[in-house]
Amino acid sequence: MNKKERYKKVLKYFKTHRPVAETELKYANPYELIVAVILSAQCTDKRVNMITPALLERFPTIHDMAAADTQHVFEYIKSCSYPNNKSKHLVNMAKAVVEKFDGEIPADVEQLQQLPGVGRKTANVIASVAFDKPTIAVDTHVFRVSARLGLTTGSKTPLDTEKQLLKHIPVELRSIAHHWLILHGRYVCIARKPRCYECGLITLCRYKDKNLRF
Repeated sequence: MNKKERYKKVLKYFKTHRPVAETELKYANPYELIVAVILSAQCTDKRVNMITPALLERFPTIHDMAAADTQHVFEYIKSCSYPNNKSKHLVNMAKAVVEKFDGEIPADVEQLQQLPGVGRKTANVIASVAFDKPTIAVDTHVFRVSARLGLTTGSKTPLDTEKQLLKHIPVELRSIAHHWLILHGRYVCIARKPRCYECGLITLCRYKDKNLRF
């Protein structure tokens, strides 16, 4: 099976079995999404969704966050991972948006990466989810699942994985494909004990340590 046929089978499977796939982070606008995505680094979406309501009630706009004291922000997010760094990132990100982009979250991946606390993965998430840009964010789930399914070959970095996926996934499917891979990695193709016996893609899988026991 060549790479084109492999992608076709994987994408067909997801279109059939998971026709709706979207972020599990709760948000109402690009500002709320970027706050949630920054908080989600090495933290579960469930935990982030518990934190953001009170945080966003206190700092409802980008201008409110830009004027905030980092210690005050810390008090609202201290139950997530790395709250010290994230409180600084949130305030400095907001200040940069106000100063450089007139208070509007940019839709461009390169511009997003100019913001404190926003790396390429976060930038791609914002561009894709908030602005429907044809980008693919590569987190640990996407990196792992893509390799196991043979969608990527010899990839050593998230950027390499991103480039390989963009080369083969049609533009119109990139946004949802990002969620397909994340959700598959989060609930089926998990890192340590993948639920291979539940996976409809097992015949395509190249993972040498398959877990087929019930």
